[in-house]
Amino acid sequence: MKQILVVEDDLAMSRGIVLALRNEGFSLTEAHNLREAEQLRQENAFDLILLDCNLPDGSGLDWCARIRLDSAVPVIFLTANDTEYDEVAGLEAGADDYITKPFSLAVLRARVSNVLRRQNTSPRIQIDGFEFDFEQLLFLRDGVPVELSRNEQKVLQVLVRSRGSTVPRERLLDRVWGDTEYVDENALSVTIRRLRSKLEDDPSAPRYIKTVYGIGYAWAVKG
Repeated sequence: MKQILVVEDDLAMSRGIVLALRNEGFSLTEAHNLREAEQLRQENAFDLILLDCNLPDGSGLDWCARIRLDSAVPVIFLTANDTEYDEVAGLEAGADDYITKPFSLAVLRARVSNVLRRQNTSPRIQIDGFEFDFEQLLFLRDGVPVELSRNEQKVLQVLVRSRGSTVPRERLLDRVWGDTEYVDENALSVTIRRLRSKLEDDPSAPRYIKTVYGIGYAWAVKG
């Protein structure tokens, strides 16, 4: 299920967007300012961000530009700023699309689907000597296939799609194992250790899968 972050300070509009897209089978998370949005981005691997340009604590344009320093997650601006200059500024900040308010929910659904479809046309991620294709379940290291268990694939996907950011242990447990009540507390540590043994040159001094003590793990190389 695709994960979408909605960053919109108009609560009524935010709820309307969530209800409209949830009916399309997406998982939606809401933030009403940039502080909340950045915290959620650090904790989750979103497939798309819907972003208002003008928020109570800053500019969505500036935040989008900062996102582009470490992430390729698609961003669609939702804004009342409808001049050509505003649209160009949004695209230059790194947005994938720009929708001016007011807009119909049908147009929003079509634009969201289009951006996600473009994202899915190039599913292979290349980082250093690695190639990961989570759709075709193809994992290569220096051109040599690497066999990964299902849980190893899930953990790797969350880390790689959030590369450069720390993913909390709780988030990894929830995304990979779901109901964590019945999960052995060492399951994640064991999975991380196995991934390192398969992907790192020196698993005892990992370059890629870093432990952020007291928080979680991070794929440290952005690619």
